[in-house]
Amino acid sequence: MTDSAQQDGVDVIIREWRAVRPDLDCSPMAVIGRLSRVSRLLERALKDEFARHGLEPWEFDVLATLLRSGPPHVLTAGELSSAAMVSSAALTNRVDRLLEKGLVDRQVDPAHRRRVLISLSEQGLRLANEVVEQHLANERRLLDGLAADERDQLTTLLRRLLISLGDGGRQPAED
Repeated sequence: MTDSAQQDGVDVIIREWRAVRPDLDCSPMAVIGRLSRVSRLLERALKDEFARHGLEPWEFDVLATLLRSGPPHVLTAGELSSAAMVSSAALTNRVDRLLEKGLVDRQVDPAHRRRVLISLSEQGLRLANEVVEQHLANERRLLDGLAADERDQLTTLLRRLLISLGDGGRQPAED
């Protein structure tokens, strides 16, 4: 069976709409419906992988953000909030939970007493390095249904869509 002959759940929904409302152009549904379903399936697979390491996806996101900041793996709360794309209130809650697990440290910046510094603990650094490797292997496995050139094409198209929707990258943190 070729790709064009295979059907997914969105094909069924569009076929049903066409049967009851042939006057509607359901082509946007073909894209948005698939993006939504792909997102849910990927989120579930990623969550399951993080759970194998005792982490929630948001916990990995904070740890990975600190890890990719490079040595010494320290960011201000504002920088971390911006990089993790969460509000400062949400970040405070997340950091508190990671502190309880011993994965991050928090201290007042000695050079700027109104600024809080968040860093990976030794345990957090070890865990983040271990999990990121397995996370990338899991992501590769999840994309195995696409050839390398198809992944590149999808990357280009999704970037164009994100930019058209206003995602121009991170905004600078306000400290």
